[in-house]
Amino acid sequence: MTAPTRGALVRAGFLDADRSGRCLEDLADWASDEVVALLAASPDPDQAVLGLVRLSEAADGEDREQLGALLADAGAGRRRLIQLLGSSSGLTDHLVRHPAHWREVADAQLRDAATVYEDVARDVGDATGTPAYDALRVAYRRQLVRIAAYDVTSDPIEALPIVGESLADLAGACLEAALGIARREVDGAERARLAVIGMGKCGGRELNYVSDVDVIFVAEPAEGDDDETGAREIAGKLAVATIQACSAHTAEGTLWEVDTALRPEGKQGPLVRTVAGHAAYYERWAKTWEFQALLKARHVAGDAEVGAAYLDAMLPMVWQASTRENFVQDVQAMRARVEQYVPASESERQLKLGPGGLRDVEFSVQLLQLVHGRSDEHLRNRATLVGIESLMRGGYVGRTDAHELDRCYRILRVLEHRIQLTRMRRTHLMPTDPEQLRPLGRALGITRDPAEGVVKLWRDTARDVRRLYERLFFRPLLSAVARLSDDDACLSLDSAQDRFAALGYADPKGAIGHIQALTGGVSRRAAIQRTLLPVMLHWFAQEADPDLGLLAFRRISDRLGGTHWYLKMLRDEGGAAQLMARVLASSRYAGQLIEGAPSSVAVFGSAGARIPLRRNQILDVLRAAIDRHDDPDNAVRAIRETRRTELIRVAVADIAGTLDLDTLEQALTDIAAATIQSALDVAIRQVERTTGGPLATRIAVIGMGRLGGRETGYSSDADVLFVHDPHEGAESGPAQTQATQVVNRLRDSLGASGPDPSLTVDADLRPEGKSGPIVRTLASYAAYYERWSAGWEAQALLRAAPIAGDVDLGERFVRLIDPLRYPEGGIDDAAVRQIRRLKARMEAERIPRGGDRRTHFKLGRGGMSDVEWTVQLAQLEHAHEIPALRHTGTYSLLAVMARHDLLTEDEAETLGATWSLATRMRNAGVLWRGRAMESLPSSLADVRGIASLLGWPLTRSYGLQEDYLRQTRLARAIIEHRFYESDLTEGRDAFPTPR
Repeated sequence: MTAPTRGALVRAGFLDADRSGRCLEDLADWASDEVVALLAASPDPDQAVLGLVRLSEAADGEDREQLGALLADAGAGRRRLIQLLGSSSGLTDHLVRHPAHWREVADAQLRDAATVYEDVARDVGDATGTPAYDALRVAYRRQLVRIAAYDVTSDPIEALPIVGESLADLAGACLEAALGIARREVDGAERARLAVIGMGKCGGRELNYVSDVDVIFVAEPAEGDDDETGAREIAGKLAVATIQACSAHTAEGTLWEVDTALRPEGKQGPLVRTVAGHAAYYERWAKTWEFQALLKARHVAGDAEVGAAYLDAMLPMVWQASTRENFVQDVQAMRARVEQYVPASESERQLKLGPGGLRDVEFSVQLLQLVHGRSDEHLRNRATLVGIESLMRGGYVGRTDAHELDRCYRILRVLEHRIQLTRMRRTHLMPTDPEQLRPLGRALGITRDPAEGVVKLWRDTARDVRRLYERLFFRPLLSAVARLSDDDACLSLDSAQDRFAALGYADPKGAIGHIQALTGGVSRRAAIQRTLLPVMLHWFAQEADPDLGLLAFRRISDRLGGTHWYLKMLRDEGGAAQLMARVLASSRYAGQLIEGAPSSVAVFGSAGARIPLRRNQILDVLRAAIDRHDDPDNAVRAIRETRRTELIRVAVADIAGTLDLDTLEQALTDIAAATIQSALDVAIRQVERTTGGPLATRIAVIGMGRLGGRETGYSSDADVLFVHDPHEGAESGPAQTQATQVVNRLRDSLGASGPDPSLTVDADLRPEGKSGPIVRTLASYAAYYERWSAGWEAQALLRAAPIAGDVDLGERFVRLIDPLRYPEGGIDDAAVRQIRRLKARMEAERIPRGGDRRTHFKLGRGGMSDVEWTVQLAQLEHAHEIPALRHTGTYSLLAVMARHDLLTEDEAETLGATWSLATRMRNAGVLWRGRAMESLPSSLADVRGIASLLGWPLTRSYGLQEDYLRQTRLARAIIEHRFYESDLTEGRDAFPTPR
């Protein structure tokens, strides 16, 4: 025949037309027009023609003659051979090494498992050592080319299940043959009955072309042998020899790694156990993910009776796994652990472990099987595709979703198979090279721009898998409760309750009631809720308290009714619904605030709406609200409503993770300060109306404690001092009376209970405490401090700062107290001892009875008070000579102390980290519980809630307590040295001479 021209080859799909042309010339009469057409139709025509030349050169004699006859024959065998050569350079290498095996390709009829086991055993024979290993590898690939030839000439999507089954059966046959080799090599092998249990894809009969083969070894003594220990030792040798027979590298290469890491205790555990030994482990020690792994367990080689006994003992425990505490969280932890092993550079290319990959499908199906298989034996299947079908038939997954999930899983597995088949290498990564993508696309039947087309197919499939993951769990729940279209699953209410419980809902019946209330009827609201709820239920389930989230969501939705903008925001505004689900399911505090002001959910609609307002901005809003109300009570109500709105804004931004601690504390301080300023304005206006004239005095509010330090938390009271200064010519008596009336009205208006949250304005730090007047003149403060002031009052004044009222009066008050809190020459020995004794007494007396001194956030050992008092002692001793210490905060002063050698940099960093952690945990406790939480909780639920708000994965929340105690131990050691024990090391001064 005349060889095709270069142009004809290019048009036919050959990329390296020059080399392929030369190859066709070498083939001579074999390169008929029909053969060239078949070569051009293969996934990689250039590779196919080169492989055919190599095979023709390797074959000789009768093999070559019959090969030529095959290529001249128009039968299916010719097409199978050419398709395989164009699909796999790895298997082409095998055919070149063993040319006679082309007959397996030409036949390509898949055989049942029993026949495969017999064929492999016959090919290996009775050999031992290296000859046996080589024979096993040749036998394996002889069967493998048959499977691959069937695969590449079939519809790959339809053929996937039987190809996976055939590959798993072949692996089992090789394990059986390897065990046979081991028995011939290990002395006393007859004393041990060893069974090989296939796990993972081998156990599920859905194996890849190139994969580790997961197994567990189970052994029993031979009948009549009472030496269990000796038999187990021999069984261990048999297992090692079996692994060696499969995994060792010889002249014929290797089969695959035999992975035994799924055995009890993993790689640290014994390689072989008896059935009773396995049962004892799983009954007492096994984690949830180990039962999940056992779902795939299947006897594949060795003693069938031992294998059956093992499965009889294990499988009942598998189907009770969903009743274990934290079942869903354990499964999620396993999924997260799998994802952690994926390098960041590969995550976007991962077919198996990446987002929308095979693991998403497999874990979803397995979780549903474990949840519902406890009561429905029809779900107890090993293979993923069979599991999807059984879930659909049982009504646990909708028909449309099941068919779509089946399609996506098949596509991902076919992509994985074809990528591995190319070079017979273990990989789960999508290639990026167009020269590799092109044959991959052609193998899947994509003829127009196959490289781009296969990438689009993969990305679309991964996106669909992620969408289906959400629907797979939650759409049937909604269907069971709301009775949607006929195409949706018919999950029973009992099954729905089981699934809610497994997914972390503590009150499944309550959850069903909420869904019925939200989705009932034919209104537009109900229709939108039916669209939203499947994914909302999923998001709630990812948080610490799904029931709390769903309940709050129902209450808010009931309050807002059919409000158009609310439903539109949840449906259309990207992450609004997801953020709302997180906030409601992780914070009673935020949920209660929002329930009291449902329209505030608008804060979820945009990131800009969650930026905290500064004090002046809040004041502008408050003044506008006050101006709309002549009645003082209505004006105060408007102030409290505005404060609620701003607290919601800050809490939502905090939970969303967009605020650092300093920004959060400043925002809460600004809210408190603006609220007090506005309430002061209303109180002054009210008193002026009562007296019929302007106020006779100026009033300033001095923030103390965390308010003065601009470190306000969610649970912080507003500690303040009130100071007034009569106008020139005003009588002191009436001025004092008016100032007292204003202050009392302010405190009553903000502290009174009502629909909006109260703000306790606490003036107990005033001179003479509760016994002294609530408000004093500036001159009275000056006289008191000059004559009577105690050391603790000077210390308390370190955090004093004007926050409301007359600005000039506030500044004059600061000038008055500066010499007291920043004394020239520092404080004397007696004052230092007094401060230390007072601190020690607080630690001994103020922690509630029965409380743990290690875990109290404020007063505990290494807690916030330890750090604050250490900073304040340094201020009292050195602030006069170090102006940078004249600041009302705590955290920022640690760096100042380090700069001036009052602390080492490591000490400052440790104290700062401890103070920040305690503060954040205290704030998180309020968000979680809706009320103050002063100590590290002992309840696992509370720990999970706080850990989640701090950004810890729920699956690792148990580590929060240990982390806190470790951090506070480090801080306390510094406090003992710098605050309490400094006399032993540095003399009287708690700190070295500053720089």
